[in-house]
Amino acid sequence: MATTATASSYIPKSPFLIWASIAVSLVVSGIGFFMGFVQGLPVQQILLYTIISVFVLLWGLNYVAVTFEAHRRERSETVETAAPRTAVGVDNVWRNDKVLILSMAGLLLLYLILTATISEFRSVNNLLAFLILEAILIFAFKVSRVFVYNRSAFIGLTILAALIAISAFTIEGFLSAANVRSILVFAAFLGIASVGQTKVALLGGLDLSIPFVIGSSNIGLLFLISLGMPSWVAVLAVLVIGGLIGLLNGLLSYRLQGQALILTLGMGFAVSGLTQILTSIGSKFSGNVFGSVPGWLRNLAAMNGETFGMKFPPIIAIWVVIAIVLIVGLKWTAYGRYVYALGGNRESAKLKDISELKYWTLAYVISGVFSAMTGALLLGWSGGGFIGVGDQYLFTTLAAVVIGGTALSGGYGGYGFTVIGVLVLQVLTSFLIGIGLDYEWQQFIFGLLILPMVALYGRMPHIRTQI
Repeated sequence: MATTATASSYIPKSPFLIWASIAVSLVVSGIGFFMGFVQGLPVQQILLYTIISVFVLLWGLNYVAVTFEAHRRERSETVETAAPRTAVGVDNVWRNDKVLILSMAGLLLLYLILTATISEFRSVNNLLAFLILEAILIFAFKVSRVFVYNRSAFIGLTILAALIAISAFTIEGFLSAANVRSILVFAAFLGIASVGQTKVALLGGLDLSIPFVIGSSNIGLLFLISLGMPSWVAVLAVLVIGGLIGLLNGLLSYRLQGQALILTLGMGFAVSGLTQILTSIGSKFSGNVFGSVPGWLRNLAAMNGETFGMKFPPIIAIWVVIAIVLIVGLKWTAYGRYVYALGGNRESAKLKDISELKYWTLAYVISGVFSAMTGALLLGWSGGGFIGVGDQYLFTTLAAVVIGGTALSGGYGGYGFTVIGVLVLQVLTSFLIGIGLDYEWQQFIFGLLILPMVALYGRMPHIRTQI
């Protein structure tokens, strides 16, 4: 009996996994060994780092292999079969954990590409950061299976913590007050711009007019102020116009179901073009407006702004208040329950007499208002009007929503999830800038980050009833 118990508790690993683990460990550690000599590090330090890298990789990959075998064995024990139990094959490993394998392989490929093309990236610290990120990726994939409805939040927070730790480890001054304040300011811009995208996504829609409304509000506000309109009246006018644009988006996209993406993109182009025509009358600078930005607006978003005498810009506090209101509103109010019900199952929501037109249109109105607000706040930050100021938000608002874990098909997620996605993007951006990567590289890496996130969150249960 004891022999049987011992034998049954033993989990054999396939030869392929053993040799693959050894090969990956030696290749990655060999790269670090070579880079250590290139940097001119002491031989003792190079050897120490190499040995640590080999053991960490072997341990991590061995853990993954054992986990694969254990999961395969648990599933096989639930099936009555007369066939003898054999070691798991490569096909079973791929079928059971292909998302993790692809994510780790993608991260390794990205690291090798960066190392080969950017000389500044070839450092032992970056190698250690890569190993830490791989280990945290394994942890996030495996442990997150314990969570059911908050899996995306757990994964997002894990990645955020990993990015902060790696950035602090590799970039001097990353956790300084000035850099943290900078991260939070830019996160606030993106967070406010992502409010509408989150609302629309919860209903299964998309709003691609956001960057165009941001740019149009940016130059439109300064144009109105330059005409002599009181600044606070001009801000209100811009917000109302943004809401009207959202109203048109909502009504038209509701009538033309399934065409929200193209329709909002076309609306964005139209708004941007019309704004440039109106603001360029009598001016040679189409797409740019020059004027004096009022001091109170500059204080709201400038890096050196103050909040009740405290040394941080009010936009950070504004974003915190907005986040609290939205998170509480979506979770604890009838409005939030109706939004989730419509996003999860429109037909069931109709049986409850929930007006899809009302909530669909309202989501786009909210998107328009907060897009216009972002444009106004960006004017206070930059001090000048520029139609292209919102261009980056076409991609990043979608990325923040997806990375946070809100389902683009509707019915799952929320603004709290988007806050996590925003912080992940901003910390990652600060890290990439700190190691010297250009904007194009940042976009490439953002895209690679979204792919495994979509694969992960696509496996989560879909909320059908929250009413």
